[in-house]
Amino acid sequence: MPKGLKRYYGQGQLHFVTFSCYRRLALLGTARARNLLVKELSRVRQEYGFFLVGYVIMPNHVHLLISEPKKGTPSTVLQMLKQRVSRKMRKNRHRAPKAQLAFTFPKFAADLRQFWQPRFYDFNVYSHKKKKEKLEYMHANPVVRGLVKHPKDWPWSSFKFYARDEAGLLEIDAVHLQ
Repeated sequence: MPKGLKRYYGQGQLHFVTFSCYRRLALLGTARARNLLVKELSRVRQEYGFFLVGYVIMPNHVHLLISEPKKGTPSTVLQMLKQRVSRKMRKNRHRAPKAQLAFTFPKFAADLRQFWQPRFYDFNVYSHKKKKEKLEYMHANPVVRGLVKHPKDWPWSSFKFYARDEAGLLEIDAVHLQ
């Protein structure tokens, strides 16, 4: 672990985590890639037993607001999620017909041996104010990056749950902090 990087687990707090594709490349640049991540996140969530309070999946990075899992730590959860997504993306790349290659795994990434940056950012969320701040930040991300005009237009996000109490691609756990 690099100097100065500390993770605080076991305090029952939420964790705002951010992890990026290798060299911030848009390896999640297709709907198919983002949907694969949604599917694997749902599986890892069931297996490790954590609450998903918020999320946004961007073309080159992911933000999650999660509880500590019943099994393992947030680090374990992210390790499993990242491994499963990268393996399935590579598997899909080798199976895809040449005409679809650019849509399943970006052409410029064909020779990459790595899918994710090795580390992730983790911030302990200890109050309702911080939870709200992190949710607003992540939901605004697709707008700030110019992908959509309004957060409601980005399907790979928990925005609809908070704005309209509508189901999105993943079920959200409503968690209230003091």
